[in-house]
Amino acid sequence: MADREYRPRLVDRYLSEVLSDFAAVMVTGARAVGKTTTASQLAVNTVRLDRPGVAAAYRADPDAALRRAARPVLIDEWQEVPAVLGAVKRAVDRDPRPGQYLLTGSVRAQLQNETWAGTGRVVRMNMYGLTEREVTGRLAAEPSLFLTRLARSGIDGLVLPPQLPDIDDYVQLALRGGFPEVAYRDRSERSRGIWMASYLDDLVTRDAALAGQAKDPAKLRRYLNVLALHNAGIPADNTLYAAAAINAKTAAGYDQLLTNLFMLDAVPAWGTNRLKRLVKAPKRYLVDTGLAAAAAALTAADVLTDPDLLGRLFDAFATAQLRPEIALMHPRPAVHHLRLEGGRREVDLVVDLGATQVIGLEFKAAATVDTHDARHLFWLRDELRADFAAGAVLHAGPAMYQLGDRVWAVPLAVLWG
Repeated sequence: MADREYRPRLVDRYLSEVLSDFAAVMVTGARAVGKTTTASQLAVNTVRLDRPGVAAAYRADPDAALRRAARPVLIDEWQEVPAVLGAVKRAVDRDPRPGQYLLTGSVRAQLQNETWAGTGRVVRMNMYGLTEREVTGRLAAEPSLFLTRLARSGIDGLVLPPQLPDIDDYVQLALRGGFPEVAYRDRSERSRGIWMASYLDDLVTRDAALAGQAKDPAKLRRYLNVLALHNAGIPADNTLYAAAAINAKTAAGYDQLLTNLFMLDAVPAWGTNRLKRLVKAPKRYLVDTGLAAAAAALTAADVLTDPDLLGRLFDAFATAQLRPEIALMHPRPAVHHLRLEGGRREVDLVVDLGATQVIGLEFKAAATVDTHDARHLFWLRDELRADFAAGAVLHAGPAMYQLGDRVWAVPLAVLWG
């Protein structure tokens, strides 16, 4: 069933386990992250509904067409024949055995507010862009997850990769991003830029049109530019709206569109009655750092000569490495950011593992870090006491060492070590 040239992904084992438990699984995610390629590894038959002849048969009688398909069957571009989702529901009602149906495609039907027929019958699994762990092929049969290792063993459970990047390398990796079409190919900067520009054009025209947001694609492009320039930041909403020359209602529509398209991840502020005067605004991330850089027309020179841009790009890239791993954890951790009013205390990510166990993460685009860089983690540890499982300052240098009780300095490259 598997393509000999298939390159393993973090989600492979998880998807296999979910399909072994449920009759129908829908793989969701942004366009071009590899959903169809990955799902096809578990299918004996792929139905391509973007092919007119195949689509015609399924439109004529989706139930009969589905019965004829050998299983497990992958139904790709299901949104081209939305009625197929109802056929899957009815098929699962008749025969709930696990491992029968995989679905991939765009979110078009949901953006067009069509009735969702899959509730209770189709299980969803989110898929993200490539991590460096996947690009470098450093995947074990059962991937060990960074946050789990950090919480259980501190740096004793962490391993550095054979080759450690420096800050220039990290910037180049972030500008490249995690789309397989660019990450798996040795493309020139110009070629990569052409691909990204085409993706952005489709996003602000075709994808936006499906959600009724295409009256003025220039406005959406401008808003993307502003989000990209503030990536991994916590700007006031009014600052974003004014910079993009749009009103709050338009911005809310764009935020929902970009979230539905898996382009935008708004990380909520952490709320707890143990800490006072917490900022409640979300921390906005454009999920793919390469696409964000393209939207803002940023070059490596732009980033390396602007400490603020460099710090936020490093933060966004680090979070992009963690996001796919967090999606595989069970129970699923809740991810937040923490900031006190006035910026007196700030922790880039607060990961709530459940059972009152919390991990704090700081991201520093520097070759060395010290206890000063960990001061907010020390404060969080002292506030939470036994509920603080671990903290780490993920940095761009080569060394891994302890900064204090349950707090360590860790090279970001450990995530693909």
